[in-house]
Amino acid sequence: MRRHPRHSVSAFLVISTIAAGFHATYATAETRNPWAVDWMTLDRTPPSGPAALSAVRFGTQVTIASPAPRLLFDPVGLPVDRQAPGAQEGTARPRAFQYSHGYEVRRKIHVYSSIATLPLFATEIYLGEQLYRGGFTDAQRTAHQWVAGGIAALFGVNTVTGVWNLKEGWGDPAHHKLRVAHGLLMLGADAGFVATGMMAPNREGEGGSPGSHRAMAYTSIGIATAGYLLMLFGR
Repeated sequence: MRRHPRHSVSAFLVISTIAAGFHATYATAETRNPWAVDWMTLDRTPPSGPAALSAVRFGTQVTIASPAPRLLFDPVGLPVDRQAPGAQEGTARPRAFQYSHGYEVRRKIHVYSSIATLPLFATEIYLGEQLYRGGFTDAQRTAHQWVAGGIAALFGVNTVTGVWNLKEGWGDPAHHKLRVAHGLLMLGADAGFVATGMMAPNREGEGGSPGSHRAMAYTSIGIATAGYLLMLFGR
């Protein structure tokens, strides 16, 4: 049985109309699909709480999603959780402290001259004990005075270079307390040596107090030795 061409065209139009209606019905039903995201109805109200919450509408329902934790990066590149207790934003990297050329020159003078500290102390103690006990020669008295002058010159140079460098490097946190303690001990020894010289008797043995001179000398030498060893082994 052969169909008339008009019947084929009519059947095609009917099928097309049904398909179009089904598509329109499906498209309308799709908007009511609870799993279909309606991007045109997003909740654009800004969050009021401290945490930034994002809201997405699914049909007639609203689902609140917690935000992903925000991460920071510390100075060495490791992630740091912003919400972790004690986490700080933008931890500063410690900056390098720059010294001048004059600082390095003064430091070398200070270090190399300090090598003579303990030998001068030992020599002065030996000569001083000879003078205190009596039976000394004029050469020993003269040597004692020359060694005392050498100690005064040494501490004069080291006081100038040390205080100057301590002032320039005051902002450097590296070994700051150690350098300050060393400087205070050496300044105390300076004052002690000045007092020691004022208590010394003259060449005729007149004036001053040999006992006080000796005690103050040992006290000053002890303070200076403590400051010297502190800087030598404290680093």
